[in-house]
This record gives sequence, C-alpha cells and structure tokens, in this order.
Amino acid sequence: MAAVTLTIGVDVGGTKVAGGVVDDTGTVLVQTRRDTPADDVGKTRDVIIELVAELAAGHDIQAVGIGAAGWIDASRSTVLFAPNLAWRDEPLRAYVSTAVGLPVIVENDGNVAAWAEFRYGAARHAEDSMVMFTIGTGVGGGIVLGGGLVRGANGIAAELGHMLAVPDGHQCGCGRLGCIEQYASGSALVRFARAAARQEPQRATALLELAAGEAEAITGPMVTAAAKAGDAVATEAFAQVGRWLGTSLADMAQMLDPQVLVIGGGVIEAGDLLMGPTRRSYTESLAQRSRLPVAEIRPAELGNAAGVIGAADLARRI
Repeated sequence: MAAVTLTIGVDVGGTKVAGGVVDDTGTVLVQTRRDTPADDVGKTRDVIIELVAELAAGHDIQAVGIGAAGWIDASRSTVLFAPNLAWRDEPLRAYVSTAVGLPVIVENDGNVAAWAEFRYGAARHAEDSMVMFTIGTGVGGGIVLGGGLVRGANGIAAELGHMLAVPDGHQCGCGRLGCIEQYASGSALVRFARAAARQEPQRATALLELAAGEAEAITGPMVTAAAKAGDAVATEAFAQVGRWLGTSLADMAQMLDPQVLVIGGGVIEAGDLLMGPTRRSYTESLAQRSRLPVAEIRPAELGNAAGVIGAADLARRI
C-alpha cells in the first residue's frame, strides 16, 4: 500500500487566512484560521508562516500550497498584485519556504478552488476538462484543459469575470465597461433588486420588509431570503443573474467544449433560484447545438474548503 502524503493548503483572502493539513484523498485532517492583517505586507506574511508552522507540528508535511486572491506570476512564486491585500510584487514563495523549510507553491485563489472541484468535487469524474465560475461579490473562476490548469503565458489567465458582456455597459472595477462581473455577480444581484424595488415597491413587499423599507439597504442574503419566500422582485433578480451567467457558460461551451461546467461561490446557496434560470439560459443559448453533446452544469460541492484542498493538492504536484 502506498504511503499517504500530507500537504498543507492555505487560503489567503482579504479578511481571513484559512489553512489545513490535507491527505491525498482530499480530506482535511486538521484546520485552523487567522484574521488577515490585509493592510500590512509583513504581518500578512507572518500570519501565513505562523499558521503553516502550527499545522506542520506533529505531521510529516511534504509541501505547502498557498491560494491568494490576486495575480500570481508564471513561476507560481510572486504575488504581482492583490486588490484586497497590500501585496505588490511580493516574493511570497521564497519568504514562506525559507521560514518553514518546505517546498511552497503560490496560485490564484480562483484556480485553486477550480482545481479542488476538478480533483475532488463536482467535476471529480471528469478526467480532461472543466470550467468553473465562482459567483461572489465579483466573478472569478478557473479552467482545466487536458487535465491541467490553464494559467496563460504570464500566469494570469482565466479572469472569467472580465469577459465583455455588454458593450459600453456598467463600469467594472477592472476599468472596462460591461464585464460579465457587472451582470452575473452577487453585486449585480443586489443592484438589480434595489433598482426594481425602487421602481415597483408593491412587487417587493417581502424584500423591503427585510430592508426596513429602504431599497438601498437591500443585501444579498436579503434577496435570497425574499426570493425563497416568493418575493417577485427578488426572484426576478436571480433570473437576471442566471440569464447572464447562462450565456457566459454557453460561450465557454462553444470555445472550449469542456466536460463539466461548475458554478461555485456564495450565491449558489440560493439553489434552484439561481441554477434554474442559469440552466434555461444555457440551453437556449446553445439551441443550435441541440444534436451535439454539451457540458453539464453542476453546483460546486466543496464550499469554503475548496481553497485549502486545491492549494494542498497543487503543492503535492511541485
């Protein structure tokens, strides 16, 4: 029987650093977390090192994988830019590897989560390809082709949220106008709901009740709760997000012909409120391909653990 190899996965976000010891079946054996001192480069680095040292104590660890919310260079060593952290050209791999005495790999958080779903989650039965859209405040994701992550020439491929959806559309944080992130994200869901609640308050009774009558106070969880209660405006907000998301998934099917399309992120907690209109839009967008096989859409399965599991599994492949 082959020996079980243990690696550590670390998921670094704008508010928390989560880590775990993961075996080669994708099982998290031990886990811990810390708050992220996001405005201090040195303190963030120290938190990661302390977390890894704590997890490594008492375990035979082979390597460490770090998933970071930012752009990572092609060598998987430097955080080029992190919008929600203070990192700018941060040689994170070298710092952490030297401090803990282990091989380290650094990867984008969207890629890490996608890899986890490909290996152990919703796409685990696919051996070749998958595209994952992560729907949160924004839209992220990852692409697997030929059994490996698509990283691009400079390590920063698969920015799926910044594909153009609407020419001259809503301003995106990336500087462009009309990115799909502005139409198929949690932020878009709230914007759609607020606008409709202002225009047709009589159709947003449950939603406005949750928001104490103030359309601008509407939040994502409120939209989900109101939609589950049958609120028309909240339900239609999900339908709009699903329509845009479905067309983007259809574009991926046309371009890449993956085996599986996965939707992850916090918004999928709404279940069929999002998945139903997404699947309908996807099917309608691919009507002319009705005689050909197309990828099935599946919800992500690993939730918040995906970052830790994916980073640890990538570390096993250094």
